[in-house]
Formats: sequence, C-alpha cells, structure tokens
Amino acid sequence: MAKAKSAYVCTECGAEFTKWQGQCSNCREWNSLSEIRLGASRPGAGSATPSGGGRGGYAGALTREVVDLSGVDLTEVPRFSSTFDEFDRVLGGGLVPGSAVLLGGHPGAGKSTLLLQTACRLAQSKRALYVTGEESLSQVAMRAHRLQLPTQGLKMLAETSVETLLAVAERERPEILIIDSIQTMHLEDIGSAPGGVAQVRESAAALTRFAKQTNTVLLLVGHVTKDGSLAGPKVLEHMIDASLLLEGGSDSRFRTLRGQKNRFGAVNELGVFAMLELGLKEVKNPSAIFLSRGEELASGSLVMVVWEGTRPILVEVQALLDESALGNPRRVAVGLDHNRLAMLLAVLHKHGGLFTGDQDVFLNVVGGVKVLETSADLAVLIAVVSSLKNQPLPRELVVFGEVGLSGEIRPVPSGQERIVEAAKHGFTRAIVPKGNAPKKAPPGMEIVAVDKLAEAIEAL
Repeated sequence: MAKAKSAYVCTECGAEFTKWQGQCSNCREWNSLSEIRLGASRPGAGSATPSGGGRGGYAGALTREVVDLSGVDLTEVPRFSSTFDEFDRVLGGGLVPGSAVLLGGHPGAGKSTLLLQTACRLAQSKRALYVTGEESLSQVAMRAHRLQLPTQGLKMLAETSVETLLAVAERERPEILIIDSIQTMHLEDIGSAPGGVAQVRESAAALTRFAKQTNTVLLLVGHVTKDGSLAGPKVLEHMIDASLLLEGGSDSRFRTLRGQKNRFGAVNELGVFAMLELGLKEVKNPSAIFLSRGEELASGSLVMVVWEGTRPILVEVQALLDESALGNPRRVAVGLDHNRLAMLLAVLHKHGGLFTGDQDVFLNVVGGVKVLETSADLAVLIAVVSSLKNQPLPRELVVFGEVGLSGEIRPVPSGQERIVEAAKHGFTRAIVPKGNAPKKAPPGMEIVAVDKLAEAIEAL
C-alpha cells in the first residue's frame, strides 16, 4: 500500500523540515513553515544500497563521462529579440531558447501588458502560446484590441491545470510559452490549494522541465508580497534562469524593469518604460526624462550620475530640511537607503561642521528611481547643505562620489563614462572624487576634483 508523506517548507528561505515548528531554524523567521504533500512512497523503493554490495555495485550506474573544462564548447548562446530594446538590455541581449524567466511586480505595474505586447509582436514570426489563469480570453482580447496590437498568430489558452496546459504545449510546440501567473497554476497530485508553497514550487518545476527539454522560452508572471519580494517559496528563484522585477507606482507613468538574477547576462541591469494609452513604450534616453526640472532654481535640488547595469543615468535628488518641532527629528528617504542617510548626516556633522540634529530631513529621488549604489553619497550631502543654507545650486552642476566615515571622498567605478554622459546633456561643472578626475576634461566641462568632504563644501 502506498504511503503518503508530507514535509514542511519555509516560505522565506526554502528550508525543509520533517515536522512543524514555530520558528525556522535556518532563517529565524516565525510562522513561515507550510506543509507540502510529497509523492507516495512504495515499499522498498527508498533503498539506496546497490544490489551488488560494496562500491562495485555503483559501476553500472555511471554512464556519464567527465569532461575537462578546457574542452567545453564555447559557442555563443543563441538569442532572439523580444522586440523591446530595453527588455533585451535587462535580459542580457535577448531571449535564450530553453530559458525560464520570472517577471514579478506589484498589481497594476504592467506585467501582463508587457508580456502581451511581447507575445503579440513575436507571434508574427514565431510560435507563441499565451496561457492565462487570472483572466478570461475575452478580457485579454479586449486589452490587445485597446492597445492596438497585432492579434493574428498568437495562440491563447485559459487554463490553470499544469497537466492540461503541458499536453496542449506538447501538441502545439510553441517557441515562446507565457504563463500568467504561476500562482494560479496547480498540479492534480498536490493536495494544497493553488498559490501554496507546494503548488508554486512543483508547478514551476514541471514547466521549467518542459522548457529545458523542448528548448522553449518560458516567461512566468509572479506576484510580489508587501515588502516587494516575490511571493512563493525561495526555491522558485533558484529554479529559473532570470528573475526580473517591474517597479513603478500607480501615480507615476514610468516603469523600471530591473534584473535581480540572470544566468545569461549582467545582474542589476535597468530598463525604463513609459505607461501610455497604447501600453508600455520603452524610453531610449532615461536621463532626459529624469532631468525635467522646473524653471525656477530651488535650494536642495541637484543632479547626480548613477550607474545602472551597463550605462550611466542622470537623476535629480531633492533635499528638504525644516526645523523639527519634535524631540526626535524625522529622517525620510524615498529612493535611497534610510540607514545610509542617517550615516551620511553624522559624517556631515563630524567632518563638515554642519549640525542637522534639530532638523527634519526629507530626501527624494525624482522619477521613482531607486538608487542602490554609493556614488550618490556626495550629491545627497551637497543637496542637504543647499537646503540647510537655503542657497540654490547652479543648474549646470553635476555631482557624484562615495563618502567614507572619515570624511574622505572615494572614487566610484566608471567615473570617466559618467562625466562624458553629463557633458552630453549640457552640464558644464562637475564635482567628482580626485580618483575619478580625467586627465583631459570634455570640452566645455570644468572638473572640480575633491578629496575630502570639507573640500566639496568649500567648492560650492
């Protein structure tokens, strides 16, 4: 008689346990274990001892040959375009046959819109199958009609059963398979409800296995939790080849596509899209849209150069300091790390001689961009000084550099490319770390190289 087994999996780190416990002993999260039902075991099927006994019993099972690393074929991985240059940039150059890509994002970010546009365009030259588990076929057709997309050639299927859609995919043999979304898929052998840990993990594993065996591009839509991480077990991110996150609030028409994992390209690449009436439109020059500043000069506003993936982007940072009426002043950072802001304010007091302990400090990166690198340190502090002194900064000034705890200005990667990008957009003065100062400045550009925070404040 087959005996059913169950296990408990942590939804945060993916660790497995034989029995339930209140806290995961691996990641220390509370109430994160969920039960999954494993396949039924047959009596005698779990024995790992070879029939021949000893080490000689394994000789017949070794059918693979060991290959020297120098003899591995270095043929370029074949790719084809997704019809979006920004999408291709984040993917590392295009879609790879046999790869599994997970696209996550908050509700309304544009995940389904982006993949529907991609599917309709690719269907004109390749076999594409779009599987929807959240919407009806008429809803998808109405959206495609509203976006004025070419609908001929795109195969549609409204299904949530993985066994059924795999049977259809085996018959249709698509080159691109889109699943919207993985949280709605379920396997008949798994007893839990769709969206559970077991269902998401096993459904993704079955779909990824099909994509690898048939050389199909698999695009999965995934939901995110309140903190912005992908919903479901952490092992889901290890199964797939690329994990992308589409960011952007409902109050902004710009969307940023950021790569978090990519086996076929660079990580942390950034693609920028604009949400228009006819769907998502890629932004070829992101710096131009992030630099739409007001006509009147205002204190606390400054342009910095950040490096996203393989290109520099100019963004505006705004700082507002106001005398606090509370005993504990507020520190609010939008688009920047809150803890790093507190550290930079301490450095400004210690090595810049400016006290902000009685001020509420508000910081904002214009355009909804999230700055993850440390090259924004110097620009943040200069914007804070400008707001504290209530003195506007020159419009043609651009700043970048990392600030250390001892007040030194450290160089950042790709400093020369950042300066050239700023010169292309008409900036004539740049305050940069001394280690990034070029031997020859671009025509019309004045370079102010600084080594200490006090020198940067003095240069203003």
